Amino acid sequence: MKLKIAVLPGDGIGPEVTKQSVKILKAIAERFDHDFEFEEAIVGAIAIDRTGDPLPHTTLELCKESDAVLFGAIGHPKYDNDPAAKVRPEQGLLKLRKELGLYTNIRPVRAYENLLEHSPLRPERIAGADMVIYRELTGGIYFGEKSTSEDGQTANDLCTYSTYEIERLAHLAFKAAQKRRKKLTLIDKANVLETSRLWRKTVTNMAKEYPDVSLDFLFIDNAAMQMVLNPKQFDVIVTDNMFGDIISDEASVIGGSIGLLASASVGLENALFEPIHGSFPQATGKGIANPVASILSAALLLDHFNLNREADVIRKAVEESIKLNVCTQDLNKNNHYSTEKVGDFLEGRISESEHHHINDNNLTIGQMTII
Repeated sequence: MKLKIAVLPGDGIGPEVTKQSVKILKAIAERFDHDFEFEEAIVGAIAIDRTGDPLPHTTLELCKESDAVLFGAIGHPKYDNDPAAKVRPEQGLLKLRKELGLYTNIRPVRAYENLLEHSPLRPERIAGADMVIYRELTGGIYFGEKSTSEDGQTANDLCTYSTYEIERLAHLAFKAAQKRRKKLTLIDKANVLETSRLWRKTVTNMAKEYPDVSLDFLFIDNAAMQMVLNPKQFDVIVTDNMFGDIISDEASVIGGSIGLLASASVGLENALFEPIHGSFPQATGKGIANPVASILSAALLLDHFNLNREADVIRKAVEESIKLNVCTQDLNKNNHYSTEKVGDFLEGRISESEHHHINDNNLTIGQMTII
């Protein structure tokens, strides 16, 4: 397969982790005889510094012309600490999602057996947790009409959804459930919000098209509690923009590190893949950023193009690295590996070349040797 991939490293640790996911995709291309073309562009704070625009026209056009976008992270303290800033890095990502029509965010969450102790939740509660969250990404209260009164004493944000917006997302969630444990949970606030009642009515009607999928419902407040009490109950979750933002961030603690969590944002013609973590400016250039979330995002990119075997090779390599404790310091404080070394390990496992072999004896004493 031939793919053109726009690479937007962004700010902070974005370039460091994205470098590793590109490395992994190149190893996949070589092993499976694919042709992946990569072209970089700027976005976020670095783009503001250079052009005054967090999403320059040239970057947007590259993304539109590419088969997929591999995204790093955006953000910088000089904007985070200035609430009066008119132009902000995050505006670039929001505009990119809107321009590319990326209406669905897909976020897998999994508890790895070897990392249960890293989660703030009790191991017996999270062991075996494995879910995917489908979040609507371009509608709802985040994109609704907003206003503030002239005296600054009153403000409002309008939340609007159409049946069409709900259906196009829910179809993807139902189909994902069919390939997993055949359970779909809609998270809403239908006891209070009219938009949530439309969600519940629409998804209930759609369930008739998917008789093999069990559908249930949770209010967002109860869902937030259940995510802590019994996350193993969830298989596929579907929800609106704001509730998805909340519940997916809560679910992120299950894995023990935000550096493990990948995501995909897809539309009718375009798709973007990114780790869920931020730019983590304090870690920039120190080689301590966990590249796994970015690398697993690359696996989602492969899944998007039905290269499932290739994606599974990446996931298997990640599982092996975790079992062997080849991890960055967020997961291995005593004998940790650098961002680059973790990427090298995974590249070697993926290539399966006689020139890339890990000496497991050295791994037991915290040494990694690629020979």
